[in-house]
Amino acid sequence: MTPLNSVITNSAKRITYSAAQAARVLWYTGHYMAGRRMVGPLTEPGEAPYADEFGPLDRARLKTAFRGLFKTDWQNIEAGIYKLPLDMRQPPSPAKLWRQSRDYLRDASKVARRKHVRGHSEVLTPARQEKYPRYFLQNFHYQTDGWMTASSADRYDMQVETLFTGSAGAMRRQALPAIRKALAGRDAGAARLLDLGCGAGRFLGEVKDNWSSLEATALDLSPAYLGKARANLGRWKDITYVEANAEATGLPDASFDVITAIYLFHELPPAVRKIIAKEISRLLKPGGTLIQVDTIQYGDEPGFDTLLENFPRGFHEPYYDSYCRADLKALFGDAGVQHTEETIAFLSKVSVFEKL
Repeated sequence: MTPLNSVITNSAKRITYSAAQAARVLWYTGHYMAGRRMVGPLTEPGEAPYADEFGPLDRARLKTAFRGLFKTDWQNIEAGIYKLPLDMRQPPSPAKLWRQSRDYLRDASKVARRKHVRGHSEVLTPARQEKYPRYFLQNFHYQTDGWMTASSADRYDMQVETLFTGSAGAMRRQALPAIRKALAGRDAGAARLLDLGCGAGRFLGEVKDNWSSLEATALDLSPAYLGKARANLGRWKDITYVEANAEATGLPDASFDVITAIYLFHELPPAVRKIIAKEISRLLKPGGTLIQVDTIQYGDEPGFDTLLENFPRGFHEPYYDSYCRADLKALFGDAGVQHTEETIAFLSKVSVFEKL
């Protein structure tokens, strides 16, 4: 390819990225605003306001960080660190967008009613208690059906992107440079990656789109979400799907070169985090890499601390505050996985650890 053709190609990619991302932000921001109107204020009429521990939100810094995320995302694409996202390389389906919008708004009204009555344990039934841990049987975010049904799995990506006004995908992608670094100098086809708590499979799709020969395992406790991941990842045939608890996966010792955990740990009780950290250490090969993407924590962006403080007040996230105060270096270090680096990506943090 001549330099001129390369410039043209990069210019076309930049235009595609900019247009697609602007449309995404507009689309999801509109749904976010509609959903927030339905849910209403943090406190109910007549309730005393929460006592705030942290200072006011730095709105100017928030806007700068939001724009900075997309700048970094594009720079990584331009540098060839990872590809232009698959959903930006294909035209959106108007019919699919309409269905997602209608379903999101219908469910947002149910979320609002559930929030007003603190209805966060509708999925807790005796039958499910026999199979699943108690902490798992909750309507996280007050979402309908918790993690239990196909309809919940179908709307999950729309809900997450709406919550972050179109930035969730870009935040997740900031884990891809760490994967590239972990695989540097080796044949990706000879490496194994485990996505722990894979959900609907969106992140693992980004991984396979960039390293198609990488042997991957998708693990989740929810059969509905694992089924959605299987459907979303159907174009790749060399993925193993495991329905299991992250505390005891049943997978062999030292069997993975890379383990990813995307927005998993903030939804776990502190004691369970310790158990899963030890399980991750058991599963990693010596010198293997853990890449964890989750919310920023208190102090990472001091002007944003009030957002973190208020998030579990507006959404049912019972373990979120304790996660924001957790010492991740100690958590994984005690399990034999050493912290090596971290990157702030807007409201998320990419933390990288190496098995000792």
